Amino acid sequence: MKLGKRDLLVVSVMLFALFFGAGNLIFPPFLGQNAGRNTLPAMAGFLATAVILPVLGVVVVARFDGLERLGQQVDKRFALVFTVLIYISIGPGLGIPRAASVPFEMAVAPYLPEGAKASLWMAGYSLVFFLVALWLCLNPGKLVNRIGRGLTPALLTLLALLFVCFLFRGETEVAAPQDSYAAAPFLKGFTEGYNTMDTIAALNFGLVISTTLGSFGLREKRDRMRYTILAGVLAGAILVLVYAMLSYMGMCSSGVYAVQENGAWTLRCIVYQVFGSTGAVLLAAIFTLACLTTCVGLINSISQYFSMLFKKVSYRAWVYIITFFSFLICNLGLNMILSISVPILNAIYPVSIVLILLGLSHDLWKRNRFVYPMTVLGTAVVSTLYALSDAGVPLGALETALHKLPLYKLGFGWLCVAGGMLAASLVVGLVSGAKKA
Repeated sequence: MKLGKRDLLVVSVMLFALFFGAGNLIFPPFLGQNAGRNTLPAMAGFLATAVILPVLGVVVVARFDGLERLGQQVDKRFALVFTVLIYISIGPGLGIPRAASVPFEMAVAPYLPEGAKASLWMAGYSLVFFLVALWLCLNPGKLVNRIGRGLTPALLTLLALLFVCFLFRGETEVAAPQDSYAAAPFLKGFTEGYNTMDTIAALNFGLVISTTLGSFGLREKRDRMRYTILAGVLAGAILVLVYAMLSYMGMCSSGVYAVQENGAWTLRCIVYQVFGSTGAVLLAAIFTLACLTTCVGLINSISQYFSMLFKKVSYRAWVYIITFFSFLICNLGLNMILSISVPILNAIYPVSIVLILLGLSHDLWKRNRFVYPMTVLGTAVVSTLYALSDAGVPLGALETALHKLPLYKLGFGWLCVAGGMLAASLVVGLVSGAKKA
């Protein structure tokens, strides 16, 4: 069975919307402002973890019919623990509250009346935000139309309007790169892509897209895989285009403004320069639409998973539970949420990358039962230790030993360990096979 071009475009736009949230909006302009003349190589690294790996993740998860089945290639207990950890971190524990907090903190709070109590405004804003998300998620069959044909086109229109106006009215001056982007811009951009959380999110959205394609009548797995790949490529192309616009505006502003605290401040300066004080409305609309679509996708995918894991609790009940819990966490404040996000991402992201790459090349390893467990375990140990060290946890002599790993200071110590464990697992597999023979 074939999927019409219009339906394929709608599914692709929906996938783009699921990926494109708070981090996707604020990190590219921040990268451009910091990288300055080195924006091109930095953006190449950023696209690797913010576009290429997420698209591949969607395809791999669709191939294995879910993240848990992919994780079972390592071990059944690992699959359950890792899957639940991914869903909680990307969902009510971190991802969803962050996506709801960012638009308020960056596009609403700065324009509140003097003396206004920000916590009360935040509670009101997040209440409305999550009620809309709840309404959208309670009818999952209508998500394609509501997101793919409604919310996302509006978001893309606003972003295109901002970019075109900047081209004609924006003040531009490109500065030299900041220290972190001067030495290794590609690697710095690569790790900055972690902050979008999209490679982790892809491990959720792969099943959502596969299920959505099934609702169009695509019953054969071969057909669903084909259109999952096509939808991923189209969604990735839209992401690249949007990231190029945002990073270009950040780069062109690198010599106009001092380096800002984060990408939201950079974007706010650009909007104010182009549209004046009335630009606050545009900025708030862009942030809210971007974050709302991502929240809806996360609530939907997580509710689907937990309703299958705990069959006595329905999908609708999980939607209510996750939405309510996310609302509570959101109101703890953005700073607290962000303070725990970097260590978690440093620990989880490398494992997710290795799982995706092993899943893509599964046919090479499917007869060797040692590849997945050994490679993933080695990666997980190093990435977790790096996350603890980066968070300020003293590791003593162990930390000294870890610093001897190539690229460890840049956050890539896990890379050589993963390669070494992969090679070792192949040797173990050969020895084990020889003994059996």
